[in-house]
Amino acid sequence: MSDSPGTTTTQAAPAKANGKAWTMLIMATIGFAVNFWAWALLSPLGPLWAQDGTLGNITEGDVALLVAVPVIVGSLGRIIVGALTDKHGGRVMFPLVSVATIVPVLVIGFFAQSSLIAILITGFFLGIGGTAFAIGVPFVNAWFPPSQRGLAIGIFGAGMGGTAISALTTVPLYKNSHSLPFLITAVALAIYAVAAWLIMRDAPGRSTPTGSLVSRVVANSKLSITWMLAFLYAVAFGGYVAFSVYLPSYLKVAYELDPGDAANRMAGFVLIAVICRPVGGWLADKLGAIEVLSGCFLIVAIGATIASTTPILEHLGTFAFLGMAAALGAGSGATFALIAKVTEPGRVGGVTGIVGAAGGLGGFLPPLLMGYIYGRTESYSLGLLLLAITAMVALIMTVTVVKKKQDAPA
Repeated sequence: MSDSPGTTTTQAAPAKANGKAWTMLIMATIGFAVNFWAWALLSPLGPLWAQDGTLGNITEGDVALLVAVPVIVGSLGRIIVGALTDKHGGRVMFPLVSVATIVPVLVIGFFAQSSLIAILITGFFLGIGGTAFAIGVPFVNAWFPPSQRGLAIGIFGAGMGGTAISALTTVPLYKNSHSLPFLITAVALAIYAVAAWLIMRDAPGRSTPTGSLVSRVVANSKLSITWMLAFLYAVAFGGYVAFSVYLPSYLKVAYELDPGDAANRMAGFVLIAVICRPVGGWLADKLGAIEVLSGCFLIVAIGATIASTTPILEHLGTFAFLGMAAALGAGSGATFALIAKVTEPGRVGGVTGIVGAAGGLGGFLPPLLMGYIYGRTESYSLGLLLLAITAMVALIMTVTVVKKKQDAPA
């Protein structure tokens, strides 16, 4: 593929990644996990605050909005952060975003737990942590050769397990002290920001763009493959995000679980998705991203259909949700393996930002929709059936227009 105007290309990545590349991958993955940990702090606390009245008499819809606000900010912010990463590199952007995320974390921990409005405002800025994803993909992509990028970006994507850290630790720490989970997260962000500045380096052969930020965002948005991948990622990663932020509320209402048990089960969902994300990237390297994505969307459609019947949670219900977790994780990894193969190096960050934003928005809308549907019908069945239908649309799109675009000559 020829280089597009507005990019400056230097030497290509080596045939095989060296030890330094793997060190950079580890640092990027840790950064993603720590920032996602901060980004997901409100999810486990939403049901608890609704139950104990900390924020007043809030509804299920209020809880859905509370956990969704950081998601949409983190999603839309990826468009800008991805383009900035193309220009300035991950070595600058990872510490910058981590330090910026500390501020809302501390404000929520020590000052904002007084009203729903205060939480919504500070939760808006908490969304900054969610932009870290758009930093890591171009950063890692530049360090690894094409034959290893699916695996490498999949490993990096496992940093989304930061939401599992939040799920497992936030409620127990909060019960000990209302500020403790936020204080610990802020310290982790600060330590990482310093370590990232000292250890991380941008790949010597990475491609850097020219032109203004706005012109690059516009140019990337005009690529048809950007929007195809954006839809697929909105289903795969958006589905993961939606479940990771809303599953505690869903399990509490649909199965009458206590908040701690619901949070632990959500952590299991996240863990399966995290493990399967690098597997999806590796399989995409070996078998092809189209084949992996097709299988993943089929599994999601089947799992969501089963879940829509609200089956007994043990065995069948658990099987359906964990099957969807595995498919959503693997599908997320395969999507970015495909991005690395069909996108010019100097555009990876910008395209990643748009696709990543779509994934986050895919996670923003379902919690609100599920809360609305439950408020109208006192059932989650319709919402889960809509997920099944959407997954089937993604499957059809993958094996038709996306496959045709991938197979087109450069």
